[in-house]
Amino acid sequence: MLDRKYLVISLVYAVMGLLLGIYMAEARNHSLMVVHAHMMLLGFVVSFIYAVIYKNWLPRASGPLALAQFCLHQVSALVLISGLFMLYKQLAPEPVLGPILGVSSIGVLIALLLMIVLVLKEKSVRAGEYALT
Repeated sequence: MLDRKYLVISLVYAVMGLLLGIYMAEARNHSLMVVHAHMMLLGFVVSFIYAVIYKNWLPRASGPLALAQFCLHQVSALVLISGLFMLYKQLAPEPVLGPILGVSSIGVLIALLLMIVLVLKEKSVRAGEYALT
């Protein structure tokens, strides 16, 4: 269930990020490069990686911890990307956006930590399976 949600959301972020990149190239104005990068990495790539993790290693994860991880990542990433857009378009001053960007960044980090907990709690997953050989 969460794997598909993450997959669909990641693809939406990919389209939005590519459209923003095309707009910046056409306008020859790359002032939103930071927004574009966060949209592609946090929105598309990280959400896609989470979809793969849920599909392959956490197929039974659907409890409150998994839902909290999903919601926290999605809300935090959206707030962070929106805040960066407002900052770089100068729609709001940094003193106003700074704390919001900080809290949303911490939210993304906590969501990652929750993913680690979910992976380590999964009985079919062992830390040794991830060792690089």
